[in-house]
Amino acid sequence: MRPFIIIFIFTWFLNLFLPWWSALLPAIIIGAWLLENSLSAFFTGLTAGGFAWFVQAFYIHIANDAILSTRVAEMLQLGSPWFVLLFTFLIGGILAGFSTLFGYQLKTVLTNSSISDTN
Repeated sequence: MRPFIIIFIFTWFLNLFLPWWSALLPAIIIGAWLLENSLSAFFTGLTAGGFAWFVQAFYIHIANDAILSTRVAEMLQLGSPWFVLLFTFLIGGILAGFSTLFGYQLKTVLTNSSISDTN
């Protein structure tokens, strides 16, 4: 639960001020630091990152009376602005999921290479 909260808060905060890809940095760091297996790394990043992106998209959806999400839905021929919010969750979740998986795998590779160097 702690990695989820950390990834969610930092992803949400960084997305306010920096480009979209900056939200992947906390996912990589937490994946390398706190997560213990690849499956939990991916799904923690998927849910935390996706939820952070969804919360921001939902805030924008409410703040401008759904004008932006409705226009994007029309442009992408999705039919409903809620599909845009779901699509935002999926994109942010997949990106953060693979980022936490990358962080975990990086930790695994570096740990194994340091062990094999001592032998």
